[in-house]
Amino acid sequence: MTSLDYLIVGFYAIGLIALATYVSRTKKGQEKTPEDYFLAGRSLPWWAIGTSLIAANIAADQIIGMNGDAYAMGIAIATYEWTAAVALIVVGKFLLPVYLKQQVFTMPQLLEQRYDSRVSKLLAVLMLIMYVFVILPTILWLGAKAVNNLTGLELAPAMLLLGLLSLAYSLYGGLKAVAFTDVIQVALLIFGGLYVSYIGLNAISDGNGVWEGFMALQEKFPQRFDAILSYPSEDLSTDEYAAAYDNYVKLPGIWVLIGGMWIAHFYYWGTNQYITQRALGAKSLNEAQNGLMFAGFLKILMPVVVVLPGLIAVALNDNGTLNIGDDRSEAYPSMLSLLPSGILGLIFAALVAAIVSSLASLTNSVSTIFAMDIYKTNEKVDDKTLVNVGRLAGYAGLITSIVIAPIFLGSLDSAFQYVQEYMGLFSPVILFVFLSAIFIKKSTAKSVLEASFAALALGVVLKVYVANNPGSIIEPFMHQMVISFVAAFLVNYFRSPQTTNEKVFNLTRADFNTSKLFNVGSIAILVILAGIYGFYW
Repeated sequence: MTSLDYLIVGFYAIGLIALATYVSRTKKGQEKTPEDYFLAGRSLPWWAIGTSLIAANIAADQIIGMNGDAYAMGIAIATYEWTAAVALIVVGKFLLPVYLKQQVFTMPQLLEQRYDSRVSKLLAVLMLIMYVFVILPTILWLGAKAVNNLTGLELAPAMLLLGLLSLAYSLYGGLKAVAFTDVIQVALLIFGGLYVSYIGLNAISDGNGVWEGFMALQEKFPQRFDAILSYPSEDLSTDEYAAAYDNYVKLPGIWVLIGGMWIAHFYYWGTNQYITQRALGAKSLNEAQNGLMFAGFLKILMPVVVVLPGLIAVALNDNGTLNIGDDRSEAYPSMLSLLPSGILGLIFAALVAAIVSSLASLTNSVSTIFAMDIYKTNEKVDDKTLVNVGRLAGYAGLITSIVIAPIFLGSLDSAFQYVQEYMGLFSPVILFVFLSAIFIKKSTAKSVLEASFAALALGVVLKVYVANNPGSIIEPFMHQMVISFVAAFLVNYFRSPQTTNEKVFNLTRADFNTSKLFNVGSIAILVILAGIYGFYW
């Protein structure tokens, strides 16, 4: 990177902090209330919700990790993006109405309303564990590796720098600062991905244009454009079979579309605090639903940013333009080396934007959950104390993640899969608890807790079994998620009384009505996805 590139990145960082400070300002002498800080005063419009959802989602584990998996596995990894669009529609239709009707700050609060504090605190602790020990470290680690690749800055100070940049505006401004700066960050992110893909495809075609480059890429590497992976053939060599089987375990063929992927999606988009918090801060239910529908369209576009550059890197590495080696996480940073000075700084700023946006979202959610679900035990805690405790919790969570990141991730082949697999241990339990709370009237706190602990224990047993029995039919972690998920419902059924729980939510058919705009947009998303899978199956 040149001085111009560093100058552009510096101006971006200063502008980001200035914008966040401006949008989250309060009147002189006025303190932020918990609703102002944690939920942006419930004032977010649909476009801010949609872009902020994508900014929170697309971080280093997506841009670097997923591009790295595309380099190794092909376009099949894009299924995480495409199928997420369907999940967003379902969440908007069936879950958001409940959340906004109950007027909660956090997802665990919903469980306290339906069950009791034991259930809400269990879920709060599980979410904090995932954020601090799985997701935050992954984003920090991969982001630091990208910074190291482009600037030479060591990993530890790179992680600290990224963390400080996110704290600079998120802990002061709260959700409002995060959401409105996310609009800029997503625009920059999409531009960056499109430009990197443009440069790469043009290089493949020797300057004959993007379309020629894309067609040449498909023609030379057709196996990389299978959207649904097949079980590896016995005719392959030992090394080829091992690589193909490893890919299949991560994305087990048709089961991706009809199995555990949906558990991961509905947990992530429908019950995950740092995602749902945007919708909880909406002006109205319609604004929240339209925001999720808008995010669905953006998810269809995202493979251009988080998958296509990894596919392009295969061709450029093959012809000697790039020298990536065995570390798949180097695929995207290596692509950036093709960019001219100035543009490189702008695209690097886009990468930093994605990283700090997700870090800001996560630290804000750590703040919210700790303050509202762990620290707040009665109504006597004043608003100022809650906000300050939340800020301290966010700071502590980020520092912890920086310390443990190299320990947990230093030797991993795929950090993106690390996130998916360990979320897969908790996500079936968390999703079960919320679905039972909303749709199973006979569930009680006791039956749900017993089912949750049983499913968690079963998840651990399955992971140990698979580790000691390679080649098992349940080796794909998505299969393990389904088993744990079904087990939770079975235990809950047999352990719950045959009477309706008195704390059941009072829901009517009218609560689930959606606007014409949402319905038309949802149908359009389904048609587009049917076309994509019909072409690349």
